[in-house]
Amino acid sequence: MRFRLTSRLVFLGLFAVAFAVAAAGCGREGNDESNAGAATNTSEALAGKVEVDGSSTVGPLISAAAEQFRGENRDVDVRVGTSGTGGGFERFCAGETDISNASRPIKDDEEAPLCKKNGVEYTELHVATDALTVVVNEENDWATCLTTGQLKTIWEPAAEKKVTNWNQVDPSFPDQELSLAGPGTDSGTFDYFTDEVNGEEGASRTDYQASEDDNVVVQAVAGEKGGLGYFGFSYFEANQDTLNAAEIDSGDGCVAPSVESAQDGTYTPLSRPLFIYVKNESLQRPEVEAFVRYVLENSQSIAEAAEFVPLNDDQAQESMSAFEAAGT
Repeated sequence: MRFRLTSRLVFLGLFAVAFAVAAAGCGREGNDESNAGAATNTSEALAGKVEVDGSSTVGPLISAAAEQFRGENRDVDVRVGTSGTGGGFERFCAGETDISNASRPIKDDEEAPLCKKNGVEYTELHVATDALTVVVNEENDWATCLTTGQLKTIWEPAAEKKVTNWNQVDPSFPDQELSLAGPGTDSGTFDYFTDEVNGEEGASRTDYQASEDDNVVVQAVAGEKGGLGYFGFSYFEANQDTLNAAEIDSGDGCVAPSVESAQDGTYTPLSRPLFIYVKNESLQRPEVEAFVRYVLENSQSIAEAAEFVPLNDDQAQESMSAFEAAGT
């Protein structure tokens, strides 16, 4: 009987100890779960959708930023479309998007009044710089440097159906059919190029393969020995194995497109600022505010990773100041 009683007491003692350990473990587990839940809730507190559209040139930059941002904020859905700068502004001023990517400033005589009419107040933010790049087929060994005058000869409206061969651009060039591709009329790249090269925004020959998708332009130029086109520097960087970039001579000698020449201003007239336009009302939503802040705080590293020309320190600070003012 004593053995049974002792055994029972031992058993009950062991049970009590086990229960206490288990209870303590459960307490710790509960606290851990609570803490984990709190931490998860903190990281998941940022949720919602950020709608972005616009320039196909700026698109890869903001897409890279969105991918990095989603890595830290998995419940925020950042959607980036590429309707072109003009198409993006149409949606933005209609109130359909939070952010509009743009490879040129908003037009004061067209798009800005539309935004005002629809009550869309916005802030312009400089996010990177671009070296608009003229590309030729990799077999092209003659157009290593083109003057701005030669570019005008190729692209001005009067050239349509008349300048169809490379030897019509320069007698020293071979008898090779000229095949052109470039951005469509909704593209800010089209607006900028025609203004700088032809002297009037939108003035261009129309007998070329036009697309808002720069990858289509890449394929068109790569597929024709006499091919020539133009788009943002990042697309050339991504396709330099199949395309050649022409140096540009605007009067002071041939200069190749590069990060350095775009930053120091020697790549003229085809270096340009790139923007995002943010709807001020959207900045009141935490997910939009956080995403735009992320873009600006990391603009230089994002630009370098996406093969764009990053802002210098003064430019980055100016954009951040404009953003902070818009938020208040």
